[in-house]
Amino acid sequence: MSTAREVREVEVVVIGAGQAGLAGAYHLRRAGFEPGRDFVVLDHSPGPGGAWQFRWPSLTYGKVHGMHALPGMELTGTDPARPSAEVVAGYFAAYERAFDLRVRRPVDVRAVREGDGGRLLLETSAGIWSARAVINATGTWDRPFWPRYPGQETFEGWQLHTARYPGPEAFAGRRVVVVGGGASGTQHLLEIAPYAAETTWVTRRPPVFREGPFDEDAGRAAVALVEERVRQGLPPRSVVSVTGLPLNDAIRAGLASGVLDRLPVFDRIEPDGVAWRDGRRVAADTILWATGFRPAVDHLRPLRLREPGGGIRLDGTRAVADPRVHLVGYGPSASTIGANRAGRAAVRDIRRLLAGGEPVAA
Repeated sequence: MSTAREVREVEVVVIGAGQAGLAGAYHLRRAGFEPGRDFVVLDHSPGPGGAWQFRWPSLTYGKVHGMHALPGMELTGTDPARPSAEVVAGYFAAYERAFDLRVRRPVDVRAVREGDGGRLLLETSAGIWSARAVINATGTWDRPFWPRYPGQETFEGWQLHTARYPGPEAFAGRRVVVVGGGASGTQHLLEIAPYAAETTWVTRRPPVFREGPFDEDAGRAAVALVEERVRQGLPPRSVVSVTGLPLNDAIRAGLASGVLDRLPVFDRIEPDGVAWRDGRRVAADTILWATGFRPAVDHLRPLRLREPGGGIRLDGTRAVADPRVHLVGYGPSASTIGANRAGRAAVRDIRRLLAGGEPVAA
């Protein structure tokens, strides 16, 4: 049995066992790294599934947009009516077994700091690891973003974030304000409207709806925009923020019915509603913040990777400020297919680094 202060040495630590972390672990395995001896995967969630295991029950697998299979193992024969949390958690669990990835959980990584001899030291809830490189795949789910507005603390109703969305039935008979112009906001509105007494949609910017197919060229262009921000050391934006919302049948129905009639975001929150400077007011007993997430990278703070612009500047997946640290599932790779590619690229770069060569752009 290891003591709390014993330092366990490996070549690589993967932090997080969502899509990006499992992809990274898979490519480490393929490159000849042995789990337990050469690398370890640490995950703070209670079970397999990454952030998917926490998705609301009404988000069935058939409603999921663009779930890309993990490398080396397809997801087949899935019932689209099953909750996506169940489907993906089961798939990830089978994947971990199939490739013997030996994920350790629940383990919280509290800090990554400089160690001895050019190694990185990871302080965790399960002891200390020392590594020559780190693949950080912690995603965003643990950092829901709550904007602040005057009067917010006076609101007497129910405020919740997408991260704690319980499903539409919980909003029966309520007057709901949904804040946020992304995919989650529109999905919540369309689900809640048949149950709620009233819904109001507010966004900071007018929503942009995208017609027509989203082909590979459009996808590459969108990812390039997000990648440019990361290259400049700015906080990443989601890929959806630059692609717009797909104008599918459900969205068209919501626009036609008025459910997706959008108002600019309010200026203040009152005890029983929200209000604008021009005198407009909407009574509400519920505010649902579909306002997105921020990267969960506070444990990397001791390494001082952040740029003056507020983000972590990357060259491929590699942190420019520290070539031992790779961020996958961050910025341009924060999609299921992007996470797969980022995992492969990070391992390619790490192999070169550990062999004593110069790291290469991923």
